[in-house]
Formats: sequence, structure tokens, C-alpha cells
Amino acid sequence: MKRRRTLPVAAAFATAATLLLTACGGGGDQSGGSDTIADSGTGQGAEKPTKPAEPSGAPAEDKPDGVDVSVPKDMNLVFDWDKPEDKNEAAAMDDAANYVRAIYHGIDKRTTDDAALVAYSKGQGLTYGQTQISARLEGGWTATGTRRHYQATTRSTPAGDTVEVAFCVDSTKFYSKEVKTGKVIKGTPSLTDFDHFKIIMAKAPTGNCLWQASEVFVEGKAATCQ
Repeated sequence: MKRRRTLPVAAAFATAATLLLTACGGGGDQSGGSDTIADSGTGQGAEKPTKPAEPSGAPAEDKPDGVDVSVPKDMNLVFDWDKPEDKNEAAAMDDAANYVRAIYHGIDKRTTDDAALVAYSKGQGLTYGQTQISARLEGGWTATGTRRHYQATTRSTPAGDTVEVAFCVDSTKFYSKEVKTGKVIKGTPSLTDFDHFKIIMAKAPTGNCLWQASEVFVEGKAATCQ
């Protein structure tokens, strides 16, 4: 059966993303196959995590009150990465994970206007998330399986208002599922299941240490993530 190709990205991969750090502390086509947010990554040759992977629905501690980023148990979002020592970068990394969760929470709830996505993104980051959700709503798809995020790095500028969170994604075990029938579409794993993401996280103008995805850059078929 034909493997589902990743959905259109709202931004092309940028070889050099302009960065700006913050100052707050805190801790495929619709015919089948693996389901990803744009393009994805894991695998062989990837460094093993030094601590247990973060559970699927577990958000970072500093999420806004009343914002739900949980996802169904069969939609397993795993974050195999260690937090950086810098508190700002650690907080930005936490909320980058919450941004990913928010997109899949919106897919599960079948809405592009979910409070979680609005809380954890703005500008092009919000548009990207809504585009990913919309494509699945229009196709009658949701997702199931395990989507692994790993090899994360962070960079920030001296200005202290933006952090770049980059990571690989492996969707070889993450699949499309028809909402009406519950049918899971699987296929043969390939390079199209590996992506490299760069998310520019900006400090929100609030006092709750919230970081928002302002820009998203995706490299599909990322051989460096295999």
C-alpha cells in the first residue's frame, strides 16, 4: 500500500535562520503511510538518550493555566533529549515540545483554533500549525503510533529574546489513521520519514515564562537524522 507522504510545509528549510534569546528561567499524501508534521526523523546511528524519554502527553511545568496539550494514548509523542543548562534555552525547549503537542492536540480535537496552539505559537509558527491541522481535517485523517524527537540543540542570541530549538524527527512508526473507519495506513519506512526541524521560539510578552514558536523551518528527507 502506498505510504503517506508528508504534508506541505508552511516554510522551506532555512540554512541560516536569523536568531534573536529570552530572559525567563524555567527549569504524505492521503492514501497512506506514516504521518508527520511536514517531514520527519530517528534511528540508526542516533545517540541513545541518557534519561527516559518524556511521556506522550506530559507538558512542561510552566504551561499556561487551563491550556490542554494532551494527546490520545495511541498518539505517542516521544522527546528523547536532554535539557540544556541555560534556563532560558531549557524553557524554550520545553515549549517547543508543547508546540508539537499542541498541533497534534488540535488534530485530535479536529480544530485549528485550539487554545493550546494559540498559546504556544504566533505569526508564521501559528500559520504553520494551522496548515498542518487543516490538511488532516480536510483529508479525514488523524495520527497514531510513535513519533520520536531527538538530537536536539539550542542556540540563542545575546539580545535574550529568542532561542532556536533544532531537532530530528523519526516518523517510521507514526501512521495516518482514517477518522471515520479507524483504519491505520502503514507502509515501508524510507528517508521520507526523517525530518530536521528548526523552531524559533520567542519569549511571550507575559509574566509566566511562556515561549512561543514564531517561525518553523523544515528539512525533509533529512539523511543526517537517520
